[in-house]
Amino acid sequence: MNFMKAIVAAGLVAASTSAFAADITGAGATFPFPIYSKWADAYKKETGNGLNYQSIGSGAGIKQIQAKTVTFGATDAPLKHETLEKDGLVQWPMVMGAIVPVVNLEGIKPGELVLSGEVLGDIYLGKIKKWDDAAIAKLNPKLKLPADAITVVRRSDGSGTTFNFTDYLSKSNAEWKAKAGSGTAVEWPTGVGAKGNEGVAGNVGQTKNAIGYVEYAYAKQNKLTYAAMINKAGKTVQPTTEAFQAAASNADWAKAPGYYVILTDQPGEASWPITAATFILMHKDATDKAASQEAIKFFKWSFEKGGKMAEELDYIPMPESVVKLIEKTWTAEIKS
Repeated sequence: MNFMKAIVAAGLVAASTSAFAADITGAGATFPFPIYSKWADAYKKETGNGLNYQSIGSGAGIKQIQAKTVTFGATDAPLKHETLEKDGLVQWPMVMGAIVPVVNLEGIKPGELVLSGEVLGDIYLGKIKKWDDAAIAKLNPKLKLPADAITVVRRSDGSGTTFNFTDYLSKSNAEWKAKAGSGTAVEWPTGVGAKGNEGVAGNVGQTKNAIGYVEYAYAKQNKLTYAAMINKAGKTVQPTTEAFQAAASNADWAKAPGYYVILTDQPGEASWPITAATFILMHKDATDKAASQEAIKFFKWSFEKGGKMAEELDYIPMPESVVKLIEKTWTAEIKS
């Protein structure tokens, strides 16, 4: 984990020693940062080529690729086909993962607290203010819940994690949908803002009685207490690779223009309800074609050799059939 801490502190995936490879720059989503870090480190050891990735949030990543200041952008909030066409961009899913509610509650172990989308929405609306509220107690009859006020933690930056989290809340809580809706940034009814998955994880870890939402790898690496969820089928599910895969198995990538697929609130008894994909954005006709081709080599290598590393961090690799579709997209749409 020392490597992970060092790069989180630096805000980079890997610093390059090769002058040429230093031209491969990326910026955006914090959701896939742990796996992009791991891939970059392994890729550098194998090829000598590094890449510089800034974990700055999906919103900022989209702005940087649109402004052509990076080789690739990374976002968990996919862009619609019309936006991609307008900006001359290609988009594809790189890996899938999941968002989990995390809490800092004394005496409660990971996976013991059960929440529903309805209750989670009411907490983030500021309607449920205390941990021993009747709605939470009803879902957790065996837990001793404190009578303390809930400290709500949410993202302060434009975030694809927020996009997927608020998309889920909008599907499961009608009042949330009407009052706040979904997006990379929303008008939060309550809560303390923190930057990046890193910031939310750190804030929840340090604040008693806090609740937040982070990508699962951050919950694990920071040893945070995650909640179990009641899914669309009404079943209580734990955040496991199997539950993430169950949700992801419904995705029909082949029929989605620009691979625009949202994986929240999927049907199926085993599905984790806040599953999400993370996407790469590149220009069809890049100014620096050499850097663009180098980036594609890295992504190709990650698809071919990065699956096991992804699973070790509880991400879900893209299915082989989808990787084949993506490679065809590269050939057809990215000019070398």
